[in-house]
Amino acid sequence: MNSQPLPQGIPHLPETLQLRTYQRQAVESWFASRGKGTLKMATGSGKTITALAIASTLYRKIQLQALIVICPYRHLVAQWARECDRCNITPILAFENVRTWQTQLASQLYNVLAGNQPFLAVITTNATLRSEGFQSQLPYFPEKTLIIGDEVHNLGSAKLEESLPRHLGLRLGLSATPERFFDETGTEAVLNYFGSVLQPELTLADAIRQGALVRYLYYPILVSLTDSESLTYARLTTRIGWAISEGANLGDNDPRLTPLLMQRARLVGAAQNKLQALRQIMQPRLQTSHTLFYCGDGSVETSQSAESQRQLAETARILGKDLGYRVNTYTAETPLSEREDLRRQFESGELQGLVAIRCLDEGVDIPAIQNAVILASSSNPRQFIQRRGRILRSHPGKERATLFDMIVLPPQLDRQTWNVERNLLRKELKRFVEFADLADNAGEARVKLLALQKQYGLLEV
Repeated sequence: MNSQPLPQGIPHLPETLQLRTYQRQAVESWFASRGKGTLKMATGSGKTITALAIASTLYRKIQLQALIVICPYRHLVAQWARECDRCNITPILAFENVRTWQTQLASQLYNVLAGNQPFLAVITTNATLRSEGFQSQLPYFPEKTLIIGDEVHNLGSAKLEESLPRHLGLRLGLSATPERFFDETGTEAVLNYFGSVLQPELTLADAIRQGALVRYLYYPILVSLTDSESLTYARLTTRIGWAISEGANLGDNDPRLTPLLMQRARLVGAAQNKLQALRQIMQPRLQTSHTLFYCGDGSVETSQSAESQRQLAETARILGKDLGYRVNTYTAETPLSEREDLRRQFESGELQGLVAIRCLDEGVDIPAIQNAVILASSSNPRQFIQRRGRILRSHPGKERATLFDMIVLPPQLDRQTWNVERNLLRKELKRFVEFADLADNAGEARVKLLALQKQYGLLEV
């Protein structure tokens, strides 16, 4: 540790911040793999601080000159800026209007290269990374630049991967789920660029055991489809079966199969009986606070479907108007300044709950969340993992979290369609069972899932 305070702008972890054992091991592992690697650590376990510890150590060891952090969303830029501020770093926030950051970045780059400034940091978004304004500056970053990909699985898409600078060799990827869902090529591209997954990986069980995440209660809520929904579901499942029998592949974004799976996911996500289940869950819990309500199945990665929007509006109406529970909505359309206000109101208890679609899945740090009601989930395991970690982040006075997870019961199907459903359900059920097993009320949670396992002969899951 330095006895003299470092000048502002130099990366340095505050003395009050003590890294956990696994974070120190991650730092050592990255250096041992010669300045490349991907940290696969449970959501909420401190990847950002671990990354800034690596940057601080690099500054001490080799006089690191620059740091580039790439985030998938704007709200994560603000979050990284807060953490950088704790670590003595004053970053340039490069996103949206190029006029607000391009001159500042060009000036600081010149000063670093000329030796007039020891260090610069820039935090940007995936979208800005691809822009001409940012790409034109990348070649001028010095060799001693660390590039960090946050929620790095997003950078595996072809267009984003092409935008990554090849002349910068110090690379660090961060994600609880670096593997891309049904995209081996994209996963390979991420790990080839940033480096393979470093040991030790930190699982959810590890993080809870080490006190990085809190313990929890898990309540699966089994919801039936209405008659008309059941009919539509059966028809879609039959068509999915035909597509698979004709050679359509789940992993290939097959045009014969993917639209059917998305249609069915939207139907399940917006199932009408979930709203009745929501009333039953919340009626006896109107005195609680710090509750997050997840709407939208996230099956449409780039947009919010009409069904998700309807569910969001209905959920907010039932909670606010009918039950008098103090809530507000939090979506991709919510302006950044307003998001910060909502976050503060939520943490203080002024708002009892937030009703959200998807934009709270990745990276958003609201550790005050004590309860969550998941009305809809996609079949993408990444979303499930991200949401778990979001809810289990530790916070002063937070000893345990409570999670209600709505699971739609498939309707009665004919034998052939039943077999298709069974194969599709197997992986999803495995996630629910794993999460139930780690809960403080594991026995109770497993009994609830048993009905579904029995119905589909999946007792071995």
